[in-house]
Amino acid sequence: MNKNTIIGFVLIGVVLVVFSWLNRPTPEQLAAQQRYNDSIAQVEMAQKADLKKQQQASAAKIAVAAVADSTANEAVRNSLGAFANAMTGKDDSITLQNDKVEIRISNKGGSVSYARLKEYDRYDKKPLVLFNSSETMMNFTLVTASNRVVNTSNLYFTPVKGDDPNSLTMRLAAGDSAFFDIVYSLKPGGYMLNIAVKGTGLNTILIPSTNSLDINWAQKLTQQEKGRKFEDRYAAINYSFVAGDFGHLHETKDDSKQISNRLRWIGYKDMFFSSVFICDGEGFSSTNVEQKMMAESTPYLKDYKTTTTIPFDLQGKEATNLRFYFGPNKFSYLQSLDKGLPDSQKLHLEKLVPLGWSGFRWINQYFIIPLFNFLSKYISNYGIIILLITIIVKMILYPLTRKSYMSSAKMRVLRPQVEELNAKYPGQDQAMERQKATMDLYSRAGASPMSGCLPMLLSMPVLIALFWFFPTAIELRHQSFLWASDLSTYDAIVSWEGNIPFITSFYGNHISLFCLLMTVVNIIYTKWNMDMTNTGQQQMPGMKLMMYFMPVFMMFFFNQYASGLTYYYFISLLITIIQTLGFRYHIDEAKLLAQLEENKKKPMKRSGFMARLEEAQRKQQQTLEHQKETQEKQRKARYHDGSKR
Repeated sequence: MNKNTIIGFVLIGVVLVVFSWLNRPTPEQLAAQQRYNDSIAQVEMAQKADLKKQQQASAAKIAVAAVADSTANEAVRNSLGAFANAMTGKDDSITLQNDKVEIRISNKGGSVSYARLKEYDRYDKKPLVLFNSSETMMNFTLVTASNRVVNTSNLYFTPVKGDDPNSLTMRLAAGDSAFFDIVYSLKPGGYMLNIAVKGTGLNTILIPSTNSLDINWAQKLTQQEKGRKFEDRYAAINYSFVAGDFGHLHETKDDSKQISNRLRWIGYKDMFFSSVFICDGEGFSSTNVEQKMMAESTPYLKDYKTTTTIPFDLQGKEATNLRFYFGPNKFSYLQSLDKGLPDSQKLHLEKLVPLGWSGFRWINQYFIIPLFNFLSKYISNYGIIILLITIIVKMILYPLTRKSYMSSAKMRVLRPQVEELNAKYPGQDQAMERQKATMDLYSRAGASPMSGCLPMLLSMPVLIALFWFFPTAIELRHQSFLWASDLSTYDAIVSWEGNIPFITSFYGNHISLFCLLMTVVNIIYTKWNMDMTNTGQQQMPGMKLMMYFMPVFMMFFFNQYASGLTYYYFISLLITIIQTLGFRYHIDEAKLLAQLEENKKKPMKRSGFMARLEEAQRKQQQTLEHQKETQEKQRKARYHDGSKR
């Protein structure tokens, strides 16, 4: 290190010493800094004290809550008495299944918490689950000897498996030798779940007067079909009395009913599937059923609830036998469940399938369904089956159709003569004379306006029966034909989103092609039929417009119905038009007119109906003439009084 370097370091040191001395704090600054440091220390001590207090308060709250929980748990345990050990458990389920259904039994509540039908899918191809654990509830109410109410839905059952893999006992223990058992068994190849409710050693556990148990059963009905509104029309709680009668709640609104008579079964019904609770023996008593409509924004159609009572043997000598049917509303299958059983044991679950009122139901049960099932054995395409059923029905109704056409043909060939009578008796004041002369013409010629209506009225029961049958035939579900992918719902060729006033509410957000074709053909047939049946008589004002209004109304009404039904109506109208063309081709109207003219020459034989009709017309004419005379006298009297003034 040279001399210059040493001198440089010395000078730097001198500068640093002088700078430090010149910038040293004054006594006042030192005192202020000390006061600042003291205040910071005090704040930190206060924060530490607050934190310690909060920790102590939190610990105290936890201790109080623990004491409260312990007290509450102890209160619950005291209320449950011998069932207190079932307060806690593991949320789990055990599955029973066969080739038809998969059923899960939950540990909590010991009841069915899940039901899936293996052979069916939803409209969106997802598995068809009737309900899951969040959508159903089953509760048995037990009253202890100390008058405490125990709800089994809140307690945990212990599963006891036997040798049969499709049999399970859910046990609610009430001590070492006392328990409440629910035994489930599922047989192969069916939809019926057998249930046996039995108590063992409960004599001292439950109230001694116990001879029945109250049950609460609830289920939210899930939408399964594409047409929600159409499906909703067929969903409701159904029930059957032990005596054999049948009832149901209203399908389209909130409804409830208190039922005092004993019931054989209670069904939570959807359009094509049902959950049916069955009580063998004495049946359900003191039943209240309730259903509520669900908002369209939810995946549910309705909320079903039931409170009822079943018999129960406290001594444990006999079990209470119950059953659950989780399956399709298939008429033939449901009817087969009663095969070989005495009348007193028949369930008549086929009543779940709405086939119309008694007369129409009879036609469906003994004619349409057997014919449908017969054709289904040999033909797999259900569109062809519907076509064949339509042709067969038209063949059966052919005599009535021909008679109706002959009646309209007679009226048509007599039309020129009727128009002559209209010209002979013009105006409203001669309406009675004109009508009498027209009826006299028809009577002498052997024609009757009523003879054309009667055959059509006789054919109406079959047409109405088919209206009930096609929408409820589960066989059509997910069956395609032409452009329709599912004959059990609408065949939309155009769809849209959003709410269009009036259109969305009454027509829907789609256009069904079969319904549109049916409407077009119906309008054409209506126009053609009115031209053919024009007898020359004056019609009521607006009648022609009303005839066109009906097909349009039907388009709005049927747009959301099953395409199988609108396809049937479309085919039926086409066949009717073909039949009418055939009648016109084969019936010589000139010969028909000549025959009617010959009838005029014969002595006139009046039927009792025609005689009564003519007598009624005569009396009506006398009444009108009397009214005219009275009005004329009053007019002359007013004129005479005016002249005097």
